Amino acid sequence: MLEDAKIENTNQLEFAVFCIENIAIRLEKNAEEIYKMLTEESNILSGYIIPEYEMLHTQSKDYIIDDIISLMRERGIEV
Repeated sequence: MLEDAKIENTNQLEFAVFCIENIAIRLEKNAEEIYKMLTEESNILSGYIIPEYEMLHTQSKDYIIDDIISLMRERGIEV
């Protein structure tokens, strides 16, 4: 498992917001609800999205969103 990471720069912050907003659109939920799923119900934001920023941000939007939603399901988050 990856170490929890903190957002270190504006690129990572913008990417985190991009992920949250686009997952919310895909799942037809509000962004605050998705943020809570990624931070309170799991550590996906600090344990996957931020540590894997360098790899993830080079992928397509659909790949990123599908990958994170798949991980949410694997971790038992009701999506």
